[in-house]
Amino acid sequence: MAKRAISAQAVAQTEEATKNAIIMPFLRVLGFDVFDPTQVIPEYVADVGLKKGEKIDYAVKIGNRIEYLVEAKSVSTNLRDAQYSQLFRYFHTCDANIGILTNGLHIWFFTDLEAPNKMDANPFFKFDLLDYDDNDLRELEKFHKNTFSIENVQAAASTLKYLRGAMSFIEKQWATPDEEFVRMVARGFYEGQLRSSVVETLKPIVKRAFDDLFRQRALKKIDVAFDGGKEERLPEVDENRVETTQDELQGFMIIRAIAAEVAPVSRIVMRDAQSYCAILFDDNNRKPIARLHFNGKGKFVTVFGADKEGVRHDVAGSRTSLLCVSDSLK
Repeated sequence: MAKRAISAQAVAQTEEATKNAIIMPFLRVLGFDVFDPTQVIPEYVADVGLKKGEKIDYAVKIGNRIEYLVEAKSVSTNLRDAQYSQLFRYFHTCDANIGILTNGLHIWFFTDLEAPNKMDANPFFKFDLLDYDDNDLRELEKFHKNTFSIENVQAAASTLKYLRGAMSFIEKQWATPDEEFVRMVARGFYEGQLRSSVVETLKPIVKRAFDDLFRQRALKKIDVAFDGGKEERLPEVDENRVETTQDELQGFMIIRAIAAEVAPVSRIVMRDAQSYCAILFDDNNRKPIARLHFNGKGKFVTVFGADKEGVRHDVAGSRTSLLCVSDSLK
């Protein structure tokens, strides 16, 4: 599906083309026969209040009950800007349990955690066909026709909702810990009176504790990557006498370990050349992650952002030095 989406992204610009190229195949992946109207009803019509004859793109049935309502947008649509008021209205009228908004690449799942039979304003789960991990696949599996259980999905939705809230809170406190949070942490190790002046002194210490904990966890992941690399087949290089050095292999493993936080490691690929060693996403030259310049006297790493502009980071070549680029890679 990911490969199909990458190909379709360039050509399936209309809503109908997106439906045919990505959305219908996606429903098939979830176990539904898209050509069986007892399972998937296209252009589903229902009267909503004073509005007559409105249509939702797909109503998906499991047994005799409509469980999913799917509103489709073109692949070029940013879902953050999409209007999907029909999905809200139909969700209540049809008694469906799950609302799905998708542009083919991104699939947003909604339910009614806040109020019964009223679709929440925010999705409880987002799946990105071009950027997913094993946890995302496990969540997606819950929506397969053969395993769907609304009780399990809603329990998972509640967990994901609070997990998202907790991560947002922790991220905010990590960047700029507030006074209340610092006081809470300090009570576990500071024996004196927590005056305002003391709290201000402790704020940068608490922030550094977050940074150090992350660094330690990253180092553990890197150690695992090194150990795994001893037994697995090393990446292949071009047959033009390009020599892949041990530093380049270790750099690749470090970057792969860092990237494992956001993508399957199998999608992080090394391609060596004479002037530099490229680390690519999906083995695609148009999706560079980093370049390792380790063949000259001065070693440095070029890290690429979403705009594909490279930023140079000078390193000493050791594991600890290469960790300095972890924030840029994230």
